[in-house]
Amino acid sequence: MQLLEATGVCIVPGSGFGQKEGTYHFRTTILPQPELMKEMLERFKSFHTKFLLEYK
Repeated sequence: MQLLEATGVCIVPGSGFGQKEGTYHFRTTILPQPELMKEMLERFKSFHTKFLLEYK
């Protein structure tokens, strides 16, 4: 929920798709207009970096 609220990006935990135990994955569908793709990926990268620092 934090990712969605911070970036507008929605993901589904990999556990819903039979991921192997002890691994952590997610799935998402990315459908922005081509000119918005870089911005969306930069928001996602920024969130991911902060998330890793908070939960390492």
